[in-house]
Amino acid sequence: MKIIECPRDAMQGWESFIPTQSKVDYINQLLKVGFDTIDFGSFVSPKAIPQMRDTAEVLSQLDLSESSTKLLAIVANLRGAEEACLHKEISYLGFPLSLSETFQQKNTNKSITEALAIVQGIQSLCVKHNKVLVVYLSMGFGNPYGDPYEPALVTEFVNRLDAMKIKIISLSDTVGVSAPANIIALFEEVIPAFPHIEFGAHLHSTKESAWEKIEAVYQAGCRRMDGAINGYGGCPMAENDLVGNMATEQITAFCSDRSIQTGLKDDQFLKCLKLASVVFANR
Repeated sequence: MKIIECPRDAMQGWESFIPTQSKVDYINQLLKVGFDTIDFGSFVSPKAIPQMRDTAEVLSQLDLSESSTKLLAIVANLRGAEEACLHKEISYLGFPLSLSETFQQKNTNKSITEALAIVQGIQSLCVKHNKVLVVYLSMGFGNPYGDPYEPALVTEFVNRLDAMKIKIISLSDTVGVSAPANIIALFEEVIPAFPHIEFGAHLHSTKESAWEKIEAVYQAGCRRMDGAINGYGGCPMAENDLVGNMATEQITAFCSDRSIQTGLKDDQFLKCLKLASVVFANR
């Protein structure tokens, strides 16, 4: 199982600014664990996400010398993608594409049609700069805004992204409406239909429902999953009661219970759990 750790997702909606050095220390410790990828920051407008205004500064202080973990940065437009592409340390650019017209406007101030054009532009930049674009299909499991939603819409969007030669697509819950039945149905639909695409799961969940969701993801054949230690985070653009990220420690516990290999170093992960309580304390 590839586990993607998302400190950016955990931090971005945090009310008070987390000092740059605290971010650096935390991510440097995460780099010792053995995660496949760390979603570490974003190149977006500081007016929209002020918590991430120091992403370039954080990046300049990360120690990648003894880590095989790859870095992912979120971008919301071509300007951000161009900036991210200047950094050789970044392997992946992530773009949030929504099935919901309402949420696309809230998240990137663009329509879906405009966002798809941006995806094409970012994909061209990624090919040019030897990066890989990861597209997050938000509202992938349901829509709380009353916009049209049905599972066939997910396949329609995947078809559009496949035509652009997008190689990694993460089906994203965003507001915590996923359940085992729709998780299994969606992944069992798209994984066999697009075997050349790597599908991931970016779910939000309460701790009580996390285990059954992780089990559904694995049962459906998905082998890439996002998490955030202690389930911190939630999308600040959703304007709903935030449901936190999938807790990484619950993903690792599930994998341990099923003897699923993750490649993570338990001793270093425990240090991250302790450090997280400091980084996210009283803020």
